[in-house]
Amino acid sequence: MKTNLPTHPLHTASDLDPLMQAVGDARIVLLGEASHGTAEYYTWRTTISKRLIQEKGFHFIAVEGDWPGCFEVNAAIKKDEVLYGSVPQLLRTFNRWPTWMWGNWEIVGLVDWLHAHNRQQPLEQRVGFYGLDVYSLWESLQEILQYVEKQGDGAVQAAQRAFQCFEPYGNDPQEYAQAIAYVSEDCQDEVNDMLRALRTQSARQPDGLADRESKFAADQNALVAVNAERYYRAMLRGGAASWNVRDNHMMETLTRLLDLHGPDSKAIIWEHNTHVGDARYTDMRREDMVNVGQLAREAYGRKNVFIAGFGSYEGSVIAGNKWGATPQKINVPAAPRNSWEHLLHQQLQGENALLLSQELRDIPELQQPIGHRAIGVVYRPEFEQFGNYVPSLIPDRYDAFLFIDQTQALHPLPTPADQQTPPDLYPSGE
Repeated sequence: MKTNLPTHPLHTASDLDPLMQAVGDARIVLLGEASHGTAEYYTWRTTISKRLIQEKGFHFIAVEGDWPGCFEVNAAIKKDEVLYGSVPQLLRTFNRWPTWMWGNWEIVGLVDWLHAHNRQQPLEQRVGFYGLDVYSLWESLQEILQYVEKQGDGAVQAAQRAFQCFEPYGNDPQEYAQAIAYVSEDCQDEVNDMLRALRTQSARQPDGLADRESKFAADQNALVAVNAERYYRAMLRGGAASWNVRDNHMMETLTRLLDLHGPDSKAIIWEHNTHVGDARYTDMRREDMVNVGQLAREAYGRKNVFIAGFGSYEGSVIAGNKWGATPQKINVPAAPRNSWEHLLHQQLQGENALLLSQELRDIPELQQPIGHRAIGVVYRPEFEQFGNYVPSLIPDRYDAFLFIDQTQALHPLPTPADQQTPPDLYPSGE
């Protein structure tokens, strides 16, 4: 494909001015990534997020991470004092594989900045950091038990029944999924009862942000348990079922967070391109898969949702060569001909660029799907051409695209992983 694409240089924070103008008054800004292990995706998302917070008053960042660990970070960055020793110590909370996604030095810089920024703000206006994902079944059950036992209310028995239902499977949700494949008994009723009990335990609205968030977090952990149980049951059906449970959960969590922060609240989302880039403009649609980008546009309207994708031509990445493997630095080969990344590399001759979809929509060559690289937490470059390229209508999948020609692996913290990992569901590791 040979075409001349309109681009904007991308070197410093000031080069983001066209992006900020294009965001306009959007309430939700979704920032993607083409891998979970590339330094530049994290640092550019940090730069964009700082500008959105400072210039457009965004209220929180929500990421493709687990609720309990992210909420621990959220609580820490909203306090005046430093109670966590150091940010690397705080980020040890992300100790389940893949630990490097949120336990890395690039996130250390973001958390440091958020804490410093928040100390200058009134308590009710401090920026939050939350997790959208559904994998933390066991941790969320433990958090609920601690909460209800401290509160001493009527939800204690429901929480204990849910905890006891999962107890025979240790802390391994995959063992639960395998077990219910052969018996009719599961824990669906127990987690739903627990959620109802938490939501009806008290009609009184807590006073102050910290109390409201504490009650919200308990309710959210119960919602995680409900949807995690659904997720692991959906694994048995295969296909798009479990993917859709997960992305619908992330969208439900985003909606709840926006409601928590009020009618004028604004959200920044950090997730993989496969979650933020509207699924209707990829081959995911043929598989009846939905994602957060699609659901957000449908729920809030396209003018209120801005999606920015990321990608690169070649470099290195942190990933495992199989699910649960020790992370390593892996070379990312040059993107193949007829891919989106190769097209940009060829035109830009090694330069970085920002592209805006409003300037791309009239280009005939982009009216057809083009292969667009996606690297997950599992990556084997020798098989890249067989599963790492998502056919995409770029100008419709995203509202903007940030292209970094040469990228480097991010810098993981030395956090030892525990033995619990989510099941491997997708060939790309995403």
